[in-house]
Amino acid sequence: MRRSLGLGLYVPGDTVLHRLSPGPKLLGLLVLSIGVVAARGPWLPVGVFVVAIATALWVGMSPRTLAAALRPVAIVMVVAVGFQWWMNGWQLALEVFATVLALVVAAAILTATTPTDEMLDSIVRWLGPFRRFGVNPEVVALAFSLVMTSIPTLFTIFGETRDAANARGLGRSPKATLTPAAIRVVAHAYATGDALHARGILDDPDECD
Repeated sequence: MRRSLGLGLYVPGDTVLHRLSPGPKLLGLLVLSIGVVAARGPWLPVGVFVVAIATALWVGMSPRTLAAALRPVAIVMVVAVGFQWWMNGWQLALEVFATVLALVVAAAILTATTPTDEMLDSIVRWLGPFRRFGVNPEVVALAFSLVMTSIPTLFTIFGETRDAANARGLGRSPKATLTPAAIRVVAHAYATGDALHARGILDDPDECD
């Protein structure tokens, strides 16, 4: 079984999307994102969201995986949608809600049908011509990989910190959750930076001369 690096969201399969190379899928996601965001009214985003859910199930994503991808965003969206409903009415609230969730599901489909190593290889290949302008494709691909792998790590940190605060009876105290979580996030960032420098990955070549 082949899995993507770090994320662990790759779902083996033999669908058309699995066989498609990363380039067209990334381009399709970009076009879809622009179209959904530019649309006016809630019904196109709602339709795209329904189609995205059906597509996710078709490529082999389980309802549990979908729920895990949507849960962190949905929690934030409840507040945003409530505010939009209060200020601008239910139609705009539904438009915002459906747009964000549709794009999250579409991105999840991309990672579910594309191993991250293939995506990184594509990024390095696409950015190859820009080496002459000082762009380092390998560093850009590394940054992309770090972002992809850090997102679930950050959610894990916040989840563990929240559980620890609840165990101490401090679940309703933002300070008991946010402060330790922020400290752990910064510590994780420093540890990642130290690991990269220990391997000489981000060292300036001029400083090594």
